[in-house]
Amino acid sequence: MSFLLKAMIGNPMKNMAGGVAEEEKKEEGDGKETPESKGMSREEFEEYQRQLVEEKIERDKQFAQKKAERASLRVHMRDKYRLPQSEKDDAQIQIVGGDVDLPEDLAKMVEQDEEEEEINDSLLGKIQNMDFDAIKTKAQTTLTEMKEAAEEKCIVM
Repeated sequence: MSFLLKAMIGNPMKNMAGGVAEEEKKEEGDGKETPESKGMSREEFEEYQRQLVEEKIERDKQFAQKKAERASLRVHMRDKYRLPQSEKDDAQIQIVGGDVDLPEDLAKMVEQDEEEEEINDSLLGKIQNMDFDAIKTKAQTTLTEMKEAAEEKCIVM
């Protein structure tokens, strides 16, 4: 934290003291960052570089986790709709460690879909989805057709 304070206060002070010529020399170098180019001591610069590397590693981990979560969702959808599995998705899940959960929002959506499917697949769900008026009219039509066919064939009726 102290290096940030020094960088904020130190650079304007150096500029006032005639550090312009020094900055021109730094820019003419090989283009790599150096402690002098950042206005830090060597230890501060090493700490800064270490923090940058740690942040990059953390971002990469989070990115890999998100990719694995998406792959897990695709695997789930392929299982649900009986589609062929993808080796690429399996590889992404294995990279993270193989134990990937769906994100909470997606898990809730999947649970709701499964509950709706269970209700629709059950006998009561099927009965609720039936159109009884259509069944009743079809049954009455069939019964009258059978009566007419029987009257045509049978003289007694």
